[in-house]
Amino acid sequence: MSEFLSSIHPAFVCILVCLAKIVEISIQSLKTCMMVRGQRAKAAGLGFLECVIWGLVVSTIIGTLGDNLLLLLFYCIGYAAGLFIGSTIEGKLALGTSSLELIAGDDSAKKIISYLKDNNFGYTVFEGHGSKDKMNMILIVLARKEMKKVLSDVRRECDGKVFVVASDVSKYAGGHGMLK
Repeated sequence: MSEFLSSIHPAFVCILVCLAKIVEISIQSLKTCMMVRGQRAKAAGLGFLECVIWGLVVSTIIGTLGDNLLLLLFYCIGYAAGLFIGSTIEGKLALGTSSLELIAGDDSAKKIISYLKDNNFGYTVFEGHGSKDKMNMILIVLARKEMKKVLSDVRRECDGKVFVVASDVSKYAGGHGMLK
């Protein structure tokens, strides 16, 4: 490996290290999200790939670090860029399941419930009291990739008159339309 690297221009080696680090850290970000969401087999596969890339990159860095501090700079740039890109990819993939707690008055709650029924979402409604009026809390568990659209639709349905709490769900069982 060191013979191959010594035959390449040092600037190209810096770029290769940076790109490899971006891929490694992006994989690390996705792996971590999968572990947290209980997708252990996929996380293990990504962990193996991450480890292979890490070994190649570190062996390149260790062998030449004293001669080329620019390599360390590109390693660090790749690390930072990998964190950004990995979290962006994970956000787009929207892995996992989310829970929404929608708190609204009677009129808005009726509109939200109608929307949920029309779109075949399971939900549970709890009646309660807010600081001023009677309120309803509507609990929904849904795929994380659906959350953005549902929130947008719900806000539009009730003219923004809803308080929302969103959280990730790592485990659940049963429920309407839930397959896990």
